[in-house]
Amino acid sequence: MVRYADDFVCCFQYEFEAKNFYQALIKRLEKFNLNIAPEKSKIIEFGLFATWNAKKQGKNKPDTFDFLGFTHYCGKSRNGKFRVKRKTSRKKFKGALYRMKQWIKANRTTPISILLEQMKPKLIGHYRYYGITDNGPMLYQYWYEVTKLLFKWLNRRSQRNSYTWEKFLLLLKAKPLPTPKIYVSIFYEQQCPA
Repeated sequence: MVRYADDFVCCFQYEFEAKNFYQALIKRLEKFNLNIAPEKSKIIEFGLFATWNAKKQGKNKPDTFDFLGFTHYCGKSRNGKFRVKRKTSRKKFKGALYRMKQWIKANRTTPISILLEQMKPKLIGHYRYYGITDNGPMLYQYWYEVTKLLFKWLNRRSQRNSYTWEKFLLLLKAKPLPTPKIYVSIFYEQQCPA
């Protein structure tokens, strides 16, 4: 069982164990006048044989699940062994982009050097939370989309376009925004204090 606040994921070796647990959980929660949100709860096959079984059932790939802002999916390591992989969930990605769009739009009249400085901690905060092994492509997608939003809203500061794309790239070269970074590696073995 992996738990954070009121969200949790339970893993079982056998399907019947998962179904028995699910039914027992429903009954247990009813005793306290609580219930499970059906749209947020599901039993899925996940793990070493999930990809093979999904193909047998005519599916392209096995089911995924979202937990703590990440979509967890079945993948393979470089040497072909099963590995759980993670990427920013679609819902969280869209939400982060929307919030950044609203912020840029509201602050577009701020002097550019100040605007860019204020954007840096926002980007770094996103990278620090979502910067985990296998999520590099989603981090770069976020950086790219934010860059496009910045270009769009800087060009809406006046009646005519303030920047061509080339001029905008020169600005970013002079005052670069932080690029994505992986902060948490699942391959890093933490040393325990003696």
